[in-house]
Amino acid sequence: MDYTNAPGRNHLFVPGPVNIPEQVLRAMNRNNEDYRSPAIPAMTKNLLEDVKKIFKTTSGTPFLIPTTGTGAWESALTNTLSPGDRIISFLIGQFSLLWIDQQQRLNFDVDVVESEWGRGANLDILASKLAADRNHSIKAICIVHNETATGVTNNLSAVRKLLDDYNHPALFLVDGVSSICALDFRMDEWGVDVALTGSQKALSLPTGLGIVCASPKAIEASKTAKSVRVFFDWKDYLKFYKMGTYWPYTPSIQLLYGLRAALDLLFEEGLDNVIARHSRLGKATRLAVEAWGLKNCTQREEWVSNTVTAVVVPPYIDSAEVVRRAWKRYNLSLGLGLNKVAGKVFRIGHLGHLNELQLLGCLSGVEMILKDIGYPVKLGSGVAAAAAYLQNNIPMIPSRI
Repeated sequence: MDYTNAPGRNHLFVPGPVNIPEQVLRAMNRNNEDYRSPAIPAMTKNLLEDVKKIFKTTSGTPFLIPTTGTGAWESALTNTLSPGDRIISFLIGQFSLLWIDQQQRLNFDVDVVESEWGRGANLDILASKLAADRNHSIKAICIVHNETATGVTNNLSAVRKLLDDYNHPALFLVDGVSSICALDFRMDEWGVDVALTGSQKALSLPTGLGIVCASPKAIEASKTAKSVRVFFDWKDYLKFYKMGTYWPYTPSIQLLYGLRAALDLLFEEGLDNVIARHSRLGKATRLAVEAWGLKNCTQREEWVSNTVTAVVVPPYIDSAEVVRRAWKRYNLSLGLGLNKVAGKVFRIGHLGHLNELQLLGCLSGVEMILKDIGYPVKLGSGVAAAAAYLQNNIPMIPSRI
């Protein structure tokens, strides 16, 4: 028998990959098909139109790339920029760090603006750099909307306002991997030029689709960008879009059917309702953390994330032990602290296909784990705080009224 087997369901509360709905699993449970048949291009055409809705864009061009968020990063950069281009990139946690590493390895001139982990992007420094850049040497601003390592959400509308205030033409590139389909995201309204996400996050699919959406300005930039790209080249996609066949190489048929089902579920719930649900889950988690007497890694209310909470443990506790104990004793999967916050925080992911009662089960498990490892938590304290808030705020399920 597989030694990892445990009774019941695994309680998956890492901030991605997330729980997959039964409807999506069933949609993907099918044989391969000829992607050159009329059926797949017809489905792809509809998918591309519907994907625009999750970015809240009418003018953007989406690309469904068989890759991860890391590949989507590379697609965004190499299609819009040339080696040596100066870009400003914000370092606020592990995933923004990894994107910066990619930017540097692709030979861009990366102007790194670093903040203490647990704080958001320093927009005062961005303002000063934009004000000083009279020759418009800055070609792009790169920012992670929601830093999954620290549970920090950045204010994208404030970035756009700065670009507009200084009348600066830099491209605005956004990693929305752990935000799109869960947090408020408005590509057109905020003037985002390239936005990207991954299928394994709030879309609640398996890993394997990097979803990129490019503004008309970004598409125009791709015509002169000199970075080498082959697999990620938008030009190949656009060529096949015009032909009506859509795919320059073999797609994952199963993931396309899964995406269709996932989008249908999102639209049935209503995207604004999905965002409100994540807001409730985030607030309930933060109330529980406060009731436990612990701190959120996020240092200001304006930066708190509604998709992941990084919980700071006392110095005498190794947060990795919280994660180990969760998995070994309670069949609960929590997120480790990464890099600078390794051993200092554990992460509760609350995004994707998830409801309030599932979250309360997770919070109950965390309380027992904290008790196990010697933290003086009162059992039921965090659950009670979260439940009191949720009981007053959960709406009726529309389809069951």
